[in-house]
Amino acid sequence: MSLTARALLLLTLVVGLLAPAHADIDNTPGANLEVALVSYGPGETYWERFGHDAIELRDTVSGQSVNFNYGEFNFDEKDFFINFARGRMHYLMGASLSSSDESYYIEVGRSVTRQKLALSAEQASALRDFLLWNLRTENATYDYDYYISNCSTKVRDALNQALGGALKKQLEAKPAGMTYRQQTARLMSAQPWLMLILDLGLGPYADQPLNAWQESFLPMVLQTELRAIQVADAHGGVQPLVQDEQIISANRLNTPPEHAPDLRMPLALAGLLLAALIVATWRYWPLGYALLSTTYLLLAGFVGIAALVLWTLTTHYSAWANANLLLFNPLAFGLLATAWRTRRGLPVSRLAQRLILLQLVATVIAVLLHALPGTVQQNQPWLLFALPCWLALAWTLRQPLRRPTTI
Repeated sequence: MSLTARALLLLTLVVGLLAPAHADIDNTPGANLEVALVSYGPGETYWERFGHDAIELRDTVSGQSVNFNYGEFNFDEKDFFINFARGRMHYLMGASLSSSDESYYIEVGRSVTRQKLALSAEQASALRDFLLWNLRTENATYDYDYYISNCSTKVRDALNQALGGALKKQLEAKPAGMTYRQQTARLMSAQPWLMLILDLGLGPYADQPLNAWQESFLPMVLQTELRAIQVADAHGGVQPLVQDEQIISANRLNTPPEHAPDLRMPLALAGLLLAALIVATWRYWPLGYALLSTTYLLLAGFVGIAALVLWTLTTHYSAWANANLLLFNPLAFGLLATAWRTRRGLPVSRLAQRLILLQLVATVIAVLLHALPGTVQQNQPWLLFALPCWLALAWTLRQPLRRPTTI
């Protein structure tokens, strides 16, 4: 999730530059290894909004400290942008000295928090060996996914492996506070247009109930959830996993809201306003009506094409089976000519009448599907937006044009 300049380095260069730097870490006895989770708060740029984290290994004797993270990628990879569009992104694991890794986040004002973890000597040694193995060129690449395989889930999984599964067992038993959709909207609310586009494009997968293990795809959630984790101690009892928590650098940026914004009222009002404009321009300004209707129909058609492409041609499964396809789909293109025919007072073709009826039926089906018990996708805001718009278009496209009376 951290897409800083350091993340653009080729892994081979990173490994080559850092080989001397973590030579002591390679050979440090497990009893001298201190393990910590370092969490970086959300940044201002949209790709930094989810935050970032890393596993820190510190040699308590020499004082040397190395951060291992899973947030790097390579622009030079073949077909990088095509793979990105298809949902086949490849990310890399990287490592750097802790002071170097944290300096960027401190400089730009993002929070840096260090949580010292209670791992035994054997667990710390096993974790170190796994991270160094994972850092090898042939092992470093992984298939990236926004929700189930990202920089935070890879860190979480590495810690869980070292802890013998204790982390997953406890987090899976705890319900999550939000869904994927809610967390996405909350963190992207600083970029409203991008937040709306993402919300429109997410399907039912984003609304499934989560547990804390799944919700820890976010570094800040993982940081919070670790505070309640209990692990075995050396005396047959239990102890907190987090032994000490230190704020290395406080946040100096705007903090994301605690809850996702409720989009229902804003989009409902926007839909009613647009519907009123459609009716008003149809009555008093035919050219404006044609332009406004054309704009809406074009956007509806292109949104539908994008949703179909995401569902059928990509592995962005969080966008599959999107019920918003009933509200915005390529059928809208078939009504473009009708909007201009209406402006000239020409009758609506039989094909256009059928398309209008078909779209109204699809809209009603979308409303009914949402009302059924067990419905997963939470797309009420878009239902509230699209319904008045389609009703206004259906009514005006089927009515003879009433030109304003002149004296």
